[in-house]
Amino acid sequence: MVRAFRHRNFRLYFGGQSISLIGTWVQQIALGWTIYQLTHSSFLLGLVSFAGQLPLFVVTPFAGVLVDRFNRHRTLIATQILSMLQAFALTLVVFTHALQVWNLIALNVFAGLILAFDLTSRQAFIVEMVGSGRDLPNAVALNAFVINGGRMLGPAIAGLLLTVVSPAVCFFVNAISYVPVIAALLFMRVDEYVPPANQAGPLRELIDGVRYSMGFAPIRAVLLLVGLVSLLGMPYAVLMPIFAAEVLHGGPHTLGLLMTAPGIGALVGTVYLASLKTILGAGVRIAAGAIIFGLGLCIAGLTHNMAVALIGLGCAGLGLIVQLATSNTALQTIVDDDKRGRVMSLYTMAFMGMAPFGSILGGALAHRIGVPATFVIGGAASIVGALLFAMKIPVLRPMVLPIYRRKGIIPEIAEGLQTASGLLRTERR
Repeated sequence: MVRAFRHRNFRLYFGGQSISLIGTWVQQIALGWTIYQLTHSSFLLGLVSFAGQLPLFVVTPFAGVLVDRFNRHRTLIATQILSMLQAFALTLVVFTHALQVWNLIALNVFAGLILAFDLTSRQAFIVEMVGSGRDLPNAVALNAFVINGGRMLGPAIAGLLLTVVSPAVCFFVNAISYVPVIAALLFMRVDEYVPPANQAGPLRELIDGVRYSMGFAPIRAVLLLVGLVSLLGMPYAVLMPIFAAEVLHGGPHTLGLLMTAPGIGALVGTVYLASLKTILGAGVRIAAGAIIFGLGLCIAGLTHNMAVALIGLGCAGLGLIVQLATSNTALQTIVDDDKRGRVMSLYTMAFMGMAPFGSILGGALAHRIGVPATFVIGGAASIVGALLFAMKIPVLRPMVLPIYRRKGIIPEIAEGLQTASGLLRTERR
């Protein structure tokens, strides 16, 4: 379950991210609660989130071109340092009581610009740490594990802190949490980066990447399902402060519990994914994950009971991570190496880039029909999209298996190739 730990760089990366991502979730929960306390408006809550996520939709495709051109290790160091400075700036604004909607929007836009490059570099850098062979699915699963470990602990810590201290302390905690991951990146031993030869212009490379992704049916199908779930399902996280306060009649502690539940579910999902020994069945897991996510969201939207809501959100977290981590692994394994950054930028855009439109749509919809009904609509849409994806699996599978055979990713096939090679050498003797 931890075979990717045989790679030193991945161990450093895992350790640094384990601390940093807790801080990230502490800030995210504190920011949502701060915005709600400042505005008491579901629309403005969605608007501020939209401002932070919009750069992911606009900038991420170009970030993918740059990631394919430049040193991904140095890019990650730069993005982590800039993220730390953004957290310090947010701490200062809140601590000095200069907090207003406009400067929250400005700081969120800045964070979104950083994240566009950071997420794309991080996705592509996993392959540089562990290679594109049999350790890659395990590395993606362990990366999801550490993300959701932070997602489980961070909201609980934020809920506790918000009951006793100012939100500024939460933002300061996040700023400090970047120190370990920056140190881990600096301690890594990486090969000297060699830029690709005969590079075309950036715009041409972007067009080639989009054409390649949309022209290959398995990549296109995965990206479309991720985009649908992100657009219509993911706004539940943005609306959670309102759900905690107005539906369940709770405070920051309730919000912390509600945001912890998906983290626990996701943690269970990542343990399951890390235990898998083969990529076979990825299509079924992607569809099943989206269905479980949708069902969990519907359960949460249809109840006013805290315990039932926590169960529903736990199921949503489990389903979402199974879908997203398996989608990530499938894309990483079938993509051509020279287009990895651009394809993963489109994955990031589908997952995170659609979120701003989901946030503004979810905020407006919740303002008109209420948060619970918005949850149910998002869950139902995710289920329908997953069923349509599942219907295409028999057509997509024959397109993907030859790539797995060529790369020796499927254990049975890799072992068969080794056996055949050994028999051939014996026969020649």
